[in-house]
Amino acid sequence: MENVQEFITTEIEKIKNKVNGTALIALSGGVDSSVCAELAYRAIGDRLYPLFIDTGFMRKGEPEQVKAAFAHMNIQMIDASDRFFAAVKGIEDPELKRKAVGETFIRVFEEEAKKINADYLIQGTIYPDVLESEKGIKAHHNVGGMPEKMEFKGVIEPLYYLYKDDVREVGRELGLAVALSERMPFPGPGLSVRACGEATREKVAAVRAANAIVEEEVMETLNPWQALAAVIGKGTGQKDEKRVYGWIIAIRIVNSDNAITAEPLEVPYPLLKKIQERITTEIPNAARVVYDVTPKPPGTIEFE
Repeated sequence: MENVQEFITTEIEKIKNKVNGTALIALSGGVDSSVCAELAYRAIGDRLYPLFIDTGFMRKGEPEQVKAAFAHMNIQMIDASDRFFAAVKGIEDPELKRKAVGETFIRVFEEEAKKINADYLIQGTIYPDVLESEKGIKAHHNVGGMPEKMEFKGVIEPLYYLYKDDVREVGRELGLAVALSERMPFPGPGLSVRACGEATREKVAAVRAANAIVEEEVMETLNPWQALAAVIGKGTGQKDEKRVYGWIIAIRIVNSDNAITAEPLEVPYPLLKKIQERITTEIPNAARVVYDVTPKPPGTIEFE
């Protein structure tokens, strides 16, 4: 990005000019939504209504971390996990699952917007989301997963034409905490798309624990673009000299410049072995751990 400060000034003015009343922002605590929230807060202050929806698909400790990070904006916390699990119940197709999560997001936002008469929804859509949705690679919940009818006057997307590195640059210029501006990407539908197939509570709990282990171990030793774990199925194993039929957990660690392409890291075997040992020991129903070496393309960064 050539002039970060000019971008910030321009987008703040755009939000000021467009929003006369109250705006609702979907604040997940990820890089994109955090930067959007800071831009909007500087534009309209207390007329911004930051809303964190706990879908039940969040990372370990995420609701508590987000609440603490954005307390100065009077962030509102809504536990809608039962509603989201009901929305994806029985759905195995990843596109249908993403769209179910996307529509549920918007319906919850609409309900909250009515309580405060919010006219606009602000969200952190970035350009790779748009490209992947338009090309039919996968529907991002904030693009291809959006329902056609919404009860807002409009949607404001300040980061629409930016790539992830651009967003991080804006975040640094805004003075966001490093834990926010440098945070690894996380999918809008959350762990629902890292629990391949139907996203049951049991499967999501397993992938939440596995993700936490991968992030902890990798961030201490490597500095990847993205590191994640996904439950990709079930397989046989043995624990305590007994046969088990448990989760197969895949690890994915990649580097990328803009999320359009990505290359898997050559992770030192001792680190992979440590991650495997922690996952199969700390997660009772985990039977196997595999490492994905597929670049993007032909694969995508996420499994779904």
